[in-house]
Amino acid sequence: MNTYFPNSQRGLARLAYKLQYDAEFERWIGLIRKHKPVVICGDFNVAHEEIDIARPKENERNAGFTIEERSWMTRFLFEGYIDTCRMFNRYEGNYSWWSFMFNARNKNIGWRIDYVIISEVLSRNVVRSVIFANIMSSDHAPVELVLSFR
Repeated sequence: MNTYFPNSQRGLARLAYKLQYDAEFERWIGLIRKHKPVVICGDFNVAHEEIDIARPKENERNAGFTIEERSWMTRFLFEGYIDTCRMFNRYEGNYSWWSFMFNARNKNIGWRIDYVIISEVLSRNVVRSVIFANIMSSDHAPVELVLSFR
């Protein structure tokens, strides 16, 4: 599944809408997961943990880093999903999105909002999960997941 989660926007104008979307997505993907393991990739529009954002204190009530959005992500992962990036990388500075303003990418003032999430049962098949921060195709970096079923 490749998906795009809504942005809660400046002033959190769409926070309620985003949280409703998050809950509906969780319900829907849960129905699919009852029948087969899932791989979910895309822009979740949330920096889950403080290490997922260059300036956590300055962004505490900004879109993508609210307690509500981050709490949903924690609950979602607790339901039996794995953030594959965290299987290999537990360090700061590993971002997937940078603003076009203020030379943010060159300064690595970014956010990790692009994820590859898998059903827990697939974790033994994960070979690699990488963010290609050096590929300058847009304000987002491509992410990769390599699975092996040998």
